[in-house]
Amino acid sequence: MSALLFGLLVVLFIINVPIAVALGVSAAIIIIVQGDIPLLAVMQRMFNSVDSFPLLAVPFFILAGKLMETGGISKRLIHFAEVMVGRLKGGLGIVSIIACGFFAAISGSAAATTAAVGSILIPAMVKKGYDKNFSTAIQAAGGTVGIMIPPSVPLVLFGVAAGVSISDLFIAGIVPGLLVMGSLMILVYIISIMKGYGGGEKYGFKDFLIAFKDAIFALLMPVIILGGIYGGIFTPTEAAVVAVVYGLIIGLFVYKEIKWKDLGEIFNSSLVITSVIMFIMSCAAVFGYLLTREKVPVEMTELMLSITDNWIVALLIINVLLLIVGTFMETAAAIIILTPILAPIATALGIDLTHFGIIMIVNLAIGFITPPVGLNLFVASNIAGTKFESLVKAIIPFIIIMIIDVLIVSFIPSISLMLVD
Repeated sequence: MSALLFGLLVVLFIINVPIAVALGVSAAIIIIVQGDIPLLAVMQRMFNSVDSFPLLAVPFFILAGKLMETGGISKRLIHFAEVMVGRLKGGLGIVSIIACGFFAAISGSAAATTAAVGSILIPAMVKKGYDKNFSTAIQAAGGTVGIMIPPSVPLVLFGVAAGVSISDLFIAGIVPGLLVMGSLMILVYIISIMKGYGGGEKYGFKDFLIAFKDAIFALLMPVIILGGIYGGIFTPTEAAVVAVVYGLIIGLFVYKEIKWKDLGEIFNSSLVITSVIMFIMSCAAVFGYLLTREKVPVEMTELMLSITDNWIVALLIINVLLLIVGTFMETAAAIIILTPILAPIATALGIDLTHFGIIMIVNLAIGFITPPVGLNLFVASNIAGTKFESLVKAIIPFIIIMIIDVLIVSFIPSISLMLVD
């Protein structure tokens, strides 16, 4: 039955059925064939899978990101980053990566980070003489840190699926996120020297103070969120609500770039994104239930241990699997489906699940810039007005450097766990 379940899922993917529908339909067919589970129980399991207090963080972080995206936060963060490093070779490209890091600490979404920063910096880079495909590739790759640096919606999903502390996952994601940012900036700097892309305008200390003052409320948001969580003041879910209130106040009354009439569209777009994620989760929960019922996680653990009991070799195999899955599957679905299968293997091999969660997220982040499905590539190419196919060559160096980052994060656990109690 497990082979039939996966076979149905693959066929539905091939004929381009939406992920959530494919998960639900394949699971429903197996349930009908087996005939020993009432369909009402399926609906109850779908509802129970999203009836979770920690999952409330997802819609609120999405809404907070939308408020910050609309409220003038992104352009202030970009200007602050430009004042700091814009004068360097490839300065605007480096600014793009730093700005993505700032915005990632607000939005929790790779696509939102790519769109918010890219809409400003891709045209700016092209205007300064950067190759359009290179500029677009920088932005697509930089946007991937949106799901690594907390708050991160995928980290919330993994925490719920694996029963791991979301607070610990958030803290564990900081250093790996900074590692990826640093490696991308070094790559942009090297390529810019080779291509002769010059630095930008030089700024003085006075300019820095002005930019810092203008961006202070934007910079305070991640400090409030992470400081509150790590200090035990509030839970990740409560932090998401605080972020929404903070974003509303800053956008409406401080920067005054959100108008009351804009709130309807902001709430509506946040609702649509949340609905998609929750629908995927509910259908994936039924799919996961069948996997557990058919003892697939147990069999996969036994199979892996029969191949090797060396955690290094096992992690290499898991990394390859995650890279392949991330190329073809939406991140939320991949997390919900694979976590019940891979988490027991990680536990059996003595791998800390908080560390393993970061490995999964960094791996799946590469899927955002990997053809043929790479969401960030589509978002960035639409902003730049360039063809998706033309980005493939430009994005390859970024994929390679991020694979190296995955290996570093995988085999040096202290990178993920150094800040976790």
